[in-house]
Amino acid sequence: MRRLPLRRLVTLATLAVVGAATLGTTAACGGDSDAAGDSGPVTLRLGYFPNLTHAPAVVGVEKGIFKEKLGSDVTLETKTFNAGPAAIEAVFSGALDATYIGPNPTVNAFSKSKGEAVRVVSGAASGGVALVVKPGITSVEQLRGKKIATPQLGNTQDVALRYWLKEKGLATTKEGGGDVKVVPQENAQTVETFGSGAIDGAWVPEPFVSRLVNAGGKVLVDERDLWPDKKFVITNLLVSTKFLKAHPDVVKKLVEGQVAANEFVNAKPDEAQQAVSEHIGKITGKPLDVKLIKQAWSTLEFTNDPIASSLKAGLDHAVAVGLTQPVDLNGLYDLKYLNEVLKAEGKPEVTQP
Repeated sequence: MRRLPLRRLVTLATLAVVGAATLGTTAACGGDSDAAGDSGPVTLRLGYFPNLTHAPAVVGVEKGIFKEKLGSDVTLETKTFNAGPAAIEAVFSGALDATYIGPNPTVNAFSKSKGEAVRVVSGAASGGVALVVKPGITSVEQLRGKKIATPQLGNTQDVALRYWLKEKGLATTKEGGGDVKVVPQENAQTVETFGSGAIDGAWVPEPFVSRLVNAGGKVLVDERDLWPDKKFVITNLLVSTKFLKAHPDVVKKLVEGQVAANEFVNAKPDEAQQAVSEHIGKITGKPLDVKLIKQAWSTLEFTNDPIASSLKAGLDHAVAVGLTQPVDLNGLYDLKYLNEVLKAEGKPEVTQP
């Protein structure tokens, strides 16, 4: 299959992005005849975002953890994204085999391919998201008529903001109208537009929460406070079903890398934070301030549990704000390899949803 270029800017909503690719993906995922468990040379194309909620991926790449676990027969190619819908488009087009991603794009990919295209094979992180606003805004009612940014229409933070506003009696539209004007834009741009006064706040992941706070903003909503036990999936590891069927051995090695990366992140936070700083610097041209990373680190929990109950709740929220239709999630999770890896290391296994 010809690999498509990833350089074009993606501005479509999640449903439009995923829907446009559904037919091709569904056909591609059906009845793959590649030899399962083939140990010959394989290229694994892995996506992730250069932010703190993807720290296991960032550290796994920067410290060579994935490369070590994948072994010499697997060539790792990596690509970075700003938000989930663009990463899902890459999976559907055949340009990615696996990606770290948030729950809402995961659900949309599963739904639009009728449960064929993708599987969640591990969790990665929880938390690390907040609504940051101008200091003068002290209540939700003061958001009426204001402009609030999210990373992309239909991404996980976009759904979270719209649902929270709906619960508070404030309407939004996909076109940016309603009581609160939601403005999808890249996270790096959001820091600039917040500083210039073009937006009044943003519902974003770390490190952009801390960057906005340091630019004069304040946290109005810490998303952890909206979830039971302050736990909700912000990042899980998703693979294309086609790749999983063709190369289950490679997927298991990738999961081994994910577990090892999380172990590194949790056991050596200072070294992990330095690795995140350096790696983001390689991508953006400027290392992320380690003090900023430390400031944000405490809002995150790095866990291999995909916290499936929160993904289901997120789906309900997306339905409530009109960004998707109800979906039967049966078959989305394939945690066999995760539990094999955890069991082999004497760690508690994760319940299969």
